[in-house]
Amino acid sequence: MLFSCVSPLLYSTARSLASSLPIVPIVFGGLNVALLTTLDPPPLHAQEIPAVLSVSGYGSEPVLTTLTSVQLGVEAQGKTPLEVQQEVAERSSAIVDYLKSQSVSKLQTQSLNLSPIYDYSDSEQRIVGYQASNIVSFRIETTRVGSLLDEAVQRGASRIDSMQFVATDEAIAAAQELALAEATQDAQRQADVVLRSLGLTRQAILRIEINNAPTFVPTPRIAEQLYSVKDSFMTPVVGGEQEVEAIVTLHISY
Repeated sequence: MLFSCVSPLLYSTARSLASSLPIVPIVFGGLNVALLTTLDPPPLHAQEIPAVLSVSGYGSEPVLTTLTSVQLGVEAQGKTPLEVQQEVAERSSAIVDYLKSQSVSKLQTQSLNLSPIYDYSDSEQRIVGYQASNIVSFRIETTRVGSLLDEAVQRGASRIDSMQFVATDEAIAAAQELALAEATQDAQRQADVVLRSLGLTRQAILRIEINNAPTFVPTPRIAEQLYSVKDSFMTPVVGGEQEVEAIVTLHISY
């Protein structure tokens, strides 16, 4: 027989080696032959991990501001809290009634304050009077704001705390759509330039991220301070534009 000339030690070693190696059956006609292999078979469901390029695009769209948001009010000083509060209440009521008659929008009280006035002379703290203020906010068309401020001062307003130019909600929404489209095209353009320079091509967009940047609100310019107002004088207020910005990030396979 074939194995009669094989030594027992060599035969035992061969059997031990065969038990530790995978066996691949091969069929020759009707004869099954078992071969030993040290190669691992490839996985049955191997999935390739796609190469991904991440790129962010930027878009910006100007929008005309047609509204002005204003904060104004009255401030008074006096000897007693009741005296000061009554004066502020009377002047504030006159201003609020006037603003309502002008059909301003989003009219509301911003702050109401009453506090003592101290004198620190001679190393001693003494109350020498009281001061009070009442601040309201509202919105109005920019073309009307100059004459309205003049009239409010004549009716008792002594403080103009802030002004901001803003666009309408509809105008901002339309500008955001344009900015997003511009940012998306910018991201795609950047990706194509990079991939083309490497001899690669864009395949599929795997993920999209949208991060709208805050809008820039221009600061209004008032040509004159409202310390005194004459009947023939109207404070000019110059409006402007605000930028609506958008950032779109694309994750693209190639």
